[in-house]
Amino acid sequence: MLHCYLKARGALLRLRTDKGGVVSFEYVIVAACIVAAVAAAFGTTTSSGIGQALSTAITAVSTAVTNAVSA
Repeated sequence: MLHCYLKARGALLRLRTDKGGVVSFEYVIVAACIVAAVAAAFGTTTSSGIGQALSTAITAVSTAVTNAVSA
């Protein structure tokens, strides 16, 4: 039990001093802001704009995969 505690404690100490994770987290925040801006600009409905283009593309890919699997 002590061995597991020491390994967990060491992992938490390394995680606390690791600065690489902070940079990755900042990239995630920037990406989320970009996605939110695009969604606000183009809308998220499937009746027009980017929503319709994505819906059409996903339908085409699904149809192609279904046809390829059944052939």
